[in-house]
Amino acid sequence: MARNKTAELTTTALMTALICIMGPLALPIGPVPVSLTNLAIYITLYAIGTKKGLVAYVIYLLLGIAGLPIFSGFMGGPQKIVGPTGGYLVGFILMILVAGWFIDKDYKNKVWCIAGMIIGTALAYLLGTLWLAWSAGMGIQAAVMAGVAPFVLEDLVKIVAASVVGAILRERLEKAGLR
Repeated sequence: MARNKTAELTTTALMTALICIMGPLALPIGPVPVSLTNLAIYITLYAIGTKKGLVAYVIYLLLGIAGLPIFSGFMGGPQKIVGPTGGYLVGFILMILVAGWFIDKDYKNKVWCIAGMIIGTALAYLLGTLWLAWSAGMGIQAAVMAGVAPFVLEDLVKIVAASVVGAILRERLEKAGLR
């Protein structure tokens, strides 16, 4: 029993670290940068499941809010959450819950998991776009053009990549007795 708890804590901490490492890596293309945060989240969901994945992400959020430079562009602090991209950071929670549910149900079914990640990402886009429009004082169409349109193709690539890498990682963790 203690080994299982230790393995759970360790894998959750490792996935938090993965998000913290990949999160700041971003390409600033406008008010919303291209970031690897969602790719790290998708992989985390495969590796440790929805519940522990949510814990890993919330720890990442709290560390970033506390000031660690782990948000996109090596930024940190509460201003990132209340700023134009804060809705996407909060929206990732919805993405985790939806995509994680699909992945937990049948991680080997790539079409199923990809559909879940697309739906979850769409919810993150929705919340992020509404937040961006409100916080930046722009119309919904302008917010969609700034916060969604440039990211659809690259997010689809991340989703497909995560469906391959994530499934392999999950199987290796299961084989090692860490999941």
